[in-house]
Amino acid sequence: MRARPHRLERLPEQYFTRLLARVTAAAAAGGEPLADLGRGNPDVPPPPHVVEALARAAARPDTHGYAPFAGLAALKEAIAARYRDVYGVDVDPAREVAVLPGTKTGLVEFAQVTVERGGALVLPDPGYPDYRSAVALSAAAHLPLPLLDDARPDWDAAPAEAAALYLNFPSNPTAATAPEGVFAEAIEWAARSGAWLLHDFAYGDLVFDGRRPESFLAVDGAREVGLELFSMSKSYGMAGWRLGFAVGNAELVARIEDLQNHVFAGVFTPVQEAGIAALTGPQDTVEERRALYERRRDRAVAWLDGLDARAEGTFFVWFRLPEGTTCERLLEEHRVALAPGEGFGERGRGWARLSLAVADETLDRGLERLHGALQNP
Repeated sequence: MRARPHRLERLPEQYFTRLLARVTAAAAAGGEPLADLGRGNPDVPPPPHVVEALARAAARPDTHGYAPFAGLAALKEAIAARYRDVYGVDVDPAREVAVLPGTKTGLVEFAQVTVERGGALVLPDPGYPDYRSAVALSAAAHLPLPLLDDARPDWDAAPAEAAALYLNFPSNPTAATAPEGVFAEAIEWAARSGAWLLHDFAYGDLVFDGRRPESFLAVDGAREVGLELFSMSKSYGMAGWRLGFAVGNAELVARIEDLQNHVFAGVFTPVQEAGIAALTGPQDTVEERRALYERRRDRAVAWLDGLDARAEGTFFVWFRLPEGTTCERLLEEHRVALAPGEGFGERGRGWARLSLAVADETLDRGLERLHGALQNP
């Protein structure tokens, strides 16, 4: 048996792979059909005109060679236009936009281009589990940054020095939008500590109750200290297409493109052309998608009354489990799958994340079961 490289041994167990395996095993055990509310897999497909753009481009004989490593200029211009028109941010598409094969890749790349072995990466607790994969692959030290009750980082607990900090609003898993002033606070901390900032903006367009999307880059000083990741998965339902962007600091954009030149050969051209169609075409489906998740959020919060359920954005609800109740027990005894809060960090212990990205009948079946189980634990 040949030894595995140590970098693979550093990787944590993949949280969502483990969760899916547990749900699959429970489904195979028989019984009532499971209500799987654990995974955040967008259930609404891309707009028809985007699919048509992909098909047209794929039918052309000139789109199957290597794409430009840095991405199509027209695609960079399209995301820059969205930032200008929707988020009020002017960016230079040639210098301040990198095309990514999905923003999950960008989470790892950011760590690779900002921290040396042993340097400190600061991650929100609770926060998206795959941030920890970036720590492992860069051989960095992981420093958790506790989130307070309103999801604002506890800056008093932040290290005086670090290589980089990850932020995420709207937040997975807490479903909180950015507390007032939090981006300015992060920029001030970065200036003191000498750290870079990454804002994971994957759920940026999915905000509720009349809120407007808030880009980190709209705050003075943001572009000097960091990047924002924009995903096509959530706004346009293109999760499996693997297309996203790093937007902001020109030096970091150049570093990411340099790294990608060595490990990727560009994103498939028809996917990029479909991305242009999504960003520049009719935007009504973005609002329709957001409104659908808000309606589902309203139903979920009503069913979870009394459990401190929170959902200002994303397609998740974050709620407190009654004392003595666990997600494992809910899966085994009530056939409802949730994402256990402790998988997102120690401060998630005792909480659960519920996904709204499921068919309405699945959501309603799961909520009914949860209501009975949680009101009488």
